[in-house]
Amino acid sequence: MARVGQVKSPAGERLSDRIAIGVLTRAFPPGLVDEVIAETGRGEQRSRLLPARVVVYFVLAMCLFFGQGYEEVARLLGEGLGEGRRSWRVPTTAAIGRARRRLGSEPLKVLFARVCHPVAVPDTAGAWCRRWRVVAMDGTCLDLADTDANTEFFGRHASGRGVSAFPQARLVGLAECGTHAVFGAAVGPLSASEQSLSRQLFTHLRRGMLLLADRGFYGFELWQAARESGADLLWRVRKSAALPVLQVLDDGSYLSSVHAERDRKSRRNPVTVRVVEYTLARTGNATVYRLVTTILDPEQAPAHELAALYAQRWEIETTLDEIKTHQRGSGLVLRSKYPWGVEQEIYGLLLVHHAIRQLMHQAALSKGLDPDRLSFTRSLRVVRRQVPAQAAFSPRHTRPRTDPHPG
Repeated sequence: MARVGQVKSPAGERLSDRIAIGVLTRAFPPGLVDEVIAETGRGEQRSRLLPARVVVYFVLAMCLFFGQGYEEVARLLGEGLGEGRRSWRVPTTAAIGRARRRLGSEPLKVLFARVCHPVAVPDTAGAWCRRWRVVAMDGTCLDLADTDANTEFFGRHASGRGVSAFPQARLVGLAECGTHAVFGAAVGPLSASEQSLSRQLFTHLRRGMLLLADRGFYGFELWQAARESGADLLWRVRKSAALPVLQVLDDGSYLSSVHAERDRKSRRNPVTVRVVEYTLARTGNATVYRLVTTILDPEQAPAHELAALYAQRWEIETTLDEIKTHQRGSGLVLRSKYPWGVEQEIYGLLLVHHAIRQLMHQAALSKGLDPDRLSFTRSLRVVRRQVPAQAAFSPRHTRPRTDPHPG
């Protein structure tokens, strides 16, 4: 007799083989999910109602249909179980919660590392500046479920007016500006600064990238750490930064030097940078913007091009807004009551966002459009509508299953 919430499948067929969630199963194929589960040691030792592969897809579906209850998400996840057979009876909320805890956050983090990379190709409009792939980093905070565990681990924002209503997690992301594809992320408590978390992102940088960052990130040690990745940098600095003019260049920019704190007075071990200063004349704003870059030759990137390019840094702001406001929903908090669940949920949100952005890039590329011309909100709605209509898949039509334990 089947247990509560369980439906008998035809001989030799597993429930996890018949789950379908549209674009997500194409972005994260079942065979790859199984590999990640095995790699992180989250495979089943015995048959379970909710095997690990199903739970991974459940977390993704939960982040696609943010704000829906567990049972409704599970119902949408199992829409492909029709075909004249008995419908899948939705697992209980308690069963799903236990399954999420068994899975933990590591499989979602590894899946993110395996799949989430820059997606622009040479023909992608708006993704390049001359020979560089333009990327940016920035941080944000996410409101969490109001529990003692989340408050103790992540903390609450405090100000002169009191503390925030909810505990918050800090997220720093690295995104491709032209496609909004997030390919690096670091999650931590509020006590961890954006600067310290950003160090975890530099392993994702490559030669041929140009990293944009706002003035809150600049510091000599962080600059050097990012520079050692091989990527070029274009960061805004505060107007109080000491940048002596060493050589004025033909395009109006100038060469300067920066030093580690211990070498600042003695001016030892200088690192040469190029400085671009400009104002936004058309707006009437007299603010002088100061950018420092590792691109020292003005013929490779003239000052006026770099000044115009820096506006692309706002694409990471838009990317984080897509995740927080449109995908998650304005005013909603993450549902997870414990830190492990928060991290699992955040990586689920990032994975879903990447899958949608990858689909948008493919659509834009086929029409020769800049991906920025497409609406994220509309694309999100299209993906959500696909789920109930999606036909169930079988490993016979995808990749062979590798899990030796039927469930």
